[in-house]
Amino acid sequence: MIMIMSEVFDDLFADATVRDFAAGETLFRAGDRVVSMMLLRDGRADLVRHTGDGLRLILHRAGAGQILAEASAWSGVYHCDAVASAACVVAILPRQIFRARLTADPDLAERWMQTLARSVQAARVRAEIRSLPKVADRLDAWLCERQVLPDKGRWQDVAAELGVSREALYRELARRRTKARG
Repeated sequence: MIMIMSEVFDDLFADATVRDFAAGETLFRAGDRVVSMMLLRDGRADLVRHTGDGLRLILHRAGAGQILAEASAWSGVYHCDAVASAACVVAILPRQIFRARLTADPDLAERWMQTLARSVQAARVRAEIRSLPKVADRLDAWLCERQVLPDKGRWQDVAAELGVSREALYRELARRRTKARG
């Protein structure tokens, strides 16, 4: 799926400006005016929102071949931050050109709508996982979707995806290790 969509988006972004971002660098911030659309050609970027309690939530993790913050095509401002979670290469296209190309090509617009529908479905799964009351239940549901826990240095990202504190996730992982040994 990503390969097919990447090819569609490669055509859409054929004449876009390309920029490299280092890991940890901000691509845009919540409240910034939306002036362009971004296609990740390589690497990974996270859409992040910070709660009033200081909790960092990863709303979406985008990889190569994906457009970042799809809904921003119809928004005046970004509603979250975008941060390179790994070094990435981003194609940047003015939003007016992006929208004009969709309007001019009904087949492209149809494929774009399919992409948006899949994004909504994925967002609903993430919301469902975050609605579970226990960290253990959230982790189980997340593992069923992702099927692999990353290296220890990336566990804080899992906590952010689950909508729990790092400490709560670390306690749950320690409980599971203890249970597996005993």
